[in-house]
Amino acid sequence: MRLPSALIAALLLTLAACAAPAPTSPDSSAQPAPSSGPSVQPAPASPTGPATAAGQPLATSPSGAVTLDHSCKTDADCAVKNVGNCCGYYPACVNVNSPTDPKGVQAECAKNGMMSVCGFQDISSCSCKQGQCEAGPAQALQ
Repeated sequence: MRLPSALIAALLLTLAACAAPAPTSPDSSAQPAPSSGPSVQPAPASPTGPATAAGQPLATSPSGAVTLDHSCKTDADCAVKNVGNCCGYYPACVNVNSPTDPKGVQAECAKNGMMSVCGFQDISSCSCKQGQCEAGPAQALQ
């Protein structure tokens, strides 16, 4: 009976060692927890934020991060774009007109000391399902 208990205790200690350290500054408790992917938020009904060179508003969240638009009406409204994550390139299905800021995502990761699980699904196509752009069916390996 002592061996399984010791094994469980060792496993729990190992998992606890992998946990992120506690925030050191008092204002860091208000920040969201790090995620493995890009910060993805649905676009507001009327995007707000600074205007781009083309005169189109750039959708941003209150924190200043670009807000991805996943809305669609047809498959043609969706495209595979590099939305970025803490590792670098990260493809996702978003609206063809959605702004992306992979360099901004990496800068935010560096600023906050965040990391991502690197690697991603190879997305060959996107489709519009229930008004949201989603990755198409995975291709069988040839």
